[in-house]
Amino acid sequence: MIHEISGDILLSKAHAIAHGIAPNDHFDQGLALALREKWPMMAKDFRHYANQCHPKPGEVWTWGGFNARIFCLMTQDGEHSHGKKPDKATTANVNHCLRRLQHELEKGEIKSIALPRLATGVGGLDWAEVLPLIQSHLGSLKIPVFVYTHYQPGVQAAEPGV
Repeated sequence: MIHEISGDILLSKAHAIAHGIAPNDHFDQGLALALREKWPMMAKDFRHYANQCHPKPGEVWTWGGFNARIFCLMTQDGEHSHGKKPDKATTANVNHCLRRLQHELEKGEIKSIALPRLATGVGGLDWAEVLPLIQSHLGSLKIPVFVYTHYQPGVQAAEPGV
């Protein structure tokens, strides 16, 4: 069940947060930066993982820290070469990521999840293209899915069922 809400995703009571990044992301913009500031070890662990495994767009990397579970969805393109910047997101990458996220959530370990307007900020996609993908892959899940459609800094959203 999908709930479109307004507020600050960093104040979410959801069991996990999902967000879009590039395989070579530096966590220096948007929600990724805010997550890095809140959980600096996550960004360090991702850099180590990316240097060892060279992830591809469409993959999902999961991080679990102190009272946090973060799904990093590689919605953007990006080469691992030195000095390369993350590219824009594609609907194909978003689709692959959401399919993989759906599979992870169907395992039953996560009781609720929050995500932003995925791949529409730094990723550059149109929300009208992304929302149907979210609805298609996550709409039938038996857990609450909170989509933060409007960012309100410092405002804790009402998340039904959490």
